[in-house]
Amino acid sequence: MSLPDRQRTRVLVVGSGVAGLHTAWRAAERAEVVVLTKRSLFDSATAYAQGGIAAALGAGDSPDLHKQDTLAAGAALCDAAAVEVLVAEGPARVRELWSAGARFDLDPRGKLKLGREAAHSRSRIVHARGDQTGAEVARTLIARVQGSPNITVIESARVLDLIVEGGECVGVRASIAGQPVEIVADATVLATGGCGQVYRYTTNPLVATGDGFAIAHRAGVTLADMEFVQFHPTALDVAENPRSLISEAVRGEGAVLRNELGERFMTQRHRLAELAPRDIVAREIYREQMAGHRVRLDATKLGRGFERRFPGIFALCRARGIDPRREPIPVTPAAHYLMGGVVTDLSGRSTMPRLWAVGEVSRTGVHGANRLASNSLLEGMVFAERCARDVGGVPALGASPRRARWRVPPLVDRGAAQVAADAIRTTMWECVGIDRNARGLEEGIHRLTDIRRRLPLGATEEANMAETALLIARGALARQESRGGHFRSDFPRPRKKFRGRRIEA
Repeated sequence: MSLPDRQRTRVLVVGSGVAGLHTAWRAAERAEVVVLTKRSLFDSATAYAQGGIAAALGAGDSPDLHKQDTLAAGAALCDAAAVEVLVAEGPARVRELWSAGARFDLDPRGKLKLGREAAHSRSRIVHARGDQTGAEVARTLIARVQGSPNITVIESARVLDLIVEGGECVGVRASIAGQPVEIVADATVLATGGCGQVYRYTTNPLVATGDGFAIAHRAGVTLADMEFVQFHPTALDVAENPRSLISEAVRGEGAVLRNELGERFMTQRHRLAELAPRDIVAREIYREQMAGHRVRLDATKLGRGFERRFPGIFALCRARGIDPRREPIPVTPAAHYLMGGVVTDLSGRSTMPRLWAVGEVSRTGVHGANRLASNSLLEGMVFAERCARDVGGVPALGASPRRARWRVPPLVDRGAAQVAADAIRTTMWECVGIDRNARGLEEGIHRLTDIRRRLPLGATEEANMAETALLIARGALARQESRGGHFRSDFPRPRKKFRGRRIEA
């Protein structure tokens, strides 16, 4: 397929997870939209999401209660105004997606069936097919995007850099099926997702290499809170990349954590036991592992109900020789979600004119230091809706930006690039993982800097991984306290001087 070396559009969306798809769907009602995706429309963290969507939709619940739970999980670092937007507008976004064709789980009365997850004070989690919520959200939004005459989707598109002219973002430079292409846009929206692939163990898909963070940082866009990485406590402990997720909802249904001696250790560590916030559960599992124990999630008391409630998890376990109805599931923490990212306002605007960011690549302030379970899909929809409304009003560019001579650098040594990627993942797990300290972080920064310096020509994805990894490590070194998803064994408690303070990059 031959493409022109320059294309023009009103709105450019980079990424095809919930935030990117929702932005494209809604923006296309008023404008021409181009969507770039690194692989296919179906390759995103959204499709992996098992837990659900949190929203105050049930009797006895309210946006105020949802707000309280979100603020508590965020460890005094949430932006209260952003959280207010999330919980107030969230129910309407869920109902809107339901009306758009999402097949959510219903109770016998035909109303949304609401589950409960860790650190939520009420049952407010909407699911689809038990543990296939993300896949259903992706299916619904992809159908809307593919059905819109105003949206052009370009797959196998690897964005290399933003085009910046006069201090404004006017589009991107991309490699599309190996061809160099400039896409000029009145409004550019980053919806590139997270960066779990910079860690040895992660639940994130292979495309989650932190490209958006690195691309924005190179262009001088402000990022913040990059040190706050959420490690999901229960990924399936088998030798795979990515690790399959064992949803929080399994613990919500009564599954318990035990070591190989049969000891249920969480009851001794936190009043909420297995339903404690994710950072606490992940840290306690990690401590068991460091003490030489293997950890398993025991859901055997659910019996045959496990297969009905969690068909996707049941299938993936059985495919690996594990029967969760009769035996505990081996689990381990894994990098799952980044709370920080590109700093935005409540409409998704970044610090650079004509550049927006939505979804996991953004830092709206909703999650603070620790994301409340099932708030991520909701954030993607709520702020994508606001972004879509905002980009429709951006004025058109004047003259087209100047053309620059450039080319896609060929990857001259794929083997060396893979070695570098593996070294980044190992360094991040060993030095910038669940339990951090100054000595390890300084060692990690030294190793990552050396890896970046020695990258082979054309290793653009690995360069983004190294850049993003360094942003996380430097933020973690600067935050000399423990808060939310960031734990420092040399500073094991929160400190007043860091309360409400952002570490910017």
